[in-house]
Amino acid sequence: MTTTRELWDDALIDLELTTPKAAFTTWFKDTHIVRVDDGVVFVGVPSQFIRDWLFSKYHKQILASLRKASESVRSVEYLISKHPKKTDEEVKPAALTELPLESVHMQTNLNPRYTFDTFIVGSFNEMAYAAGQAVTRKPGTAYNPLFVYGETGLGKTHLMQGIGNHFRSKMPDRKVFYVTAEKFYLEYVSAMQGGKIPHFKTRYREYDLLIMDDIQFLSNKTGTQEELFHLFNTLFDKNKQLVFSADTHPNSIQKLADRLKSRFNQGMIVSVSCPDHESRVAIIRTKIAAREVVLEDDVLDFIAASVEGNVRELEGAVNLVLLTAEISDKPIDINTVKQLLRNANTPKKSVSVEEVVKVIADFYGIDTQDVYEKTRRKEVVRPRQVIMYLLRDDFKISFPTIGEKMGGRDHTTVIHSCEKIREEARNDSVLAGELQQIRNMLK
Repeated sequence: MTTTRELWDDALIDLELTTPKAAFTTWFKDTHIVRVDDGVVFVGVPSQFIRDWLFSKYHKQILASLRKASESVRSVEYLISKHPKKTDEEVKPAALTELPLESVHMQTNLNPRYTFDTFIVGSFNEMAYAAGQAVTRKPGTAYNPLFVYGETGLGKTHLMQGIGNHFRSKMPDRKVFYVTAEKFYLEYVSAMQGGKIPHFKTRYREYDLLIMDDIQFLSNKTGTQEELFHLFNTLFDKNKQLVFSADTHPNSIQKLADRLKSRFNQGMIVSVSCPDHESRVAIIRTKIAAREVVLEDDVLDFIAASVEGNVRELEGAVNLVLLTAEISDKPIDINTVKQLLRNANTPKKSVSVEEVVKVIADFYGIDTQDVYEKTRRKEVVRPRQVIMYLLRDDFKISFPTIGEKMGGRDHTTVIHSCEKIREEARNDSVLAGELQQIRNMLK
């Protein structure tokens, strides 16, 4: 059998082939495998900073290298562990209920670091944050269920666990539990195989607040969906609070049972999107304040402008700058930061008006030619307005030019369409989610 030391050595050999020497030495020094439980590899790292950096920048490569070394590897978690075990433990499965991080509260599966106080609020997530606070004030009655969706790395898990931690601090006598949909699925399968379904049902039906992350994982898993449907009904009928998340609107999750979609839609569905420039600056300020590092405003603006992706990517860039500041005797100026983040600036793809029209027409399932014609059919009007809005908002094309490109329409029509979509997106979480998905497709 492969030992943990051999498994990690094989993975490091593979990682070294695709990682610059200086980076490999910096980030993988003093790492080791603490243990392997049921296909989950727990990698020990010397500090919180290294853990955050490996997760944000090298997680996919690490997982791929481990899977090359052993097909039994399912996922990777990172633990702060400065003293690796001296003995070689064999790779072996453990109970599904074992938790991935020692800092996680054993009964709730909540990480105490994820709180409302450490959650950065901006225009990109303020509705989700407000809904989360409302849930803790009136659990079971306000926004039940609460469903949060958006791309990975935008803070959904932080918000959901913040709800759980706040609920637990206010009502310590109530039972709260956080679980990923994948873990729920694995526990359900294990209970089926072990003849322990009654125990499984009883345990999940005793929670006052159940938080389930990454619902999209249950796509096409009909048995688990059936179990979740009955669990949902039981908790909901008892006025117990339910909180869910996914990477897309529940109606867009393929092969998810209609009756589950219906249950999700009966509550509050809110989206989180990529942070705007001001929000990114606020996130950076919070990070550097916690580390007692001072950076000039032009440096903050440059970092915020350089990393326009998700919050996790932004934090990774900030961590790199902070590490440099902590080990350097010289002040961190904008030239230093430009050098550090030279790989963060990804050239933006040049997109033509025709390509934008095609992507959006395909997204809404209409014929491209219909967009240009003088028709007021409802199924065409909304996509056309979205096209005009994105051409103006994302690509800065003038109103007259948009009107000309869209079949010779007057510029006042374009202005009206842009204002209409902008206003509706503020209050319509479904439309806001559609816009985010289209933007991702156009990247």
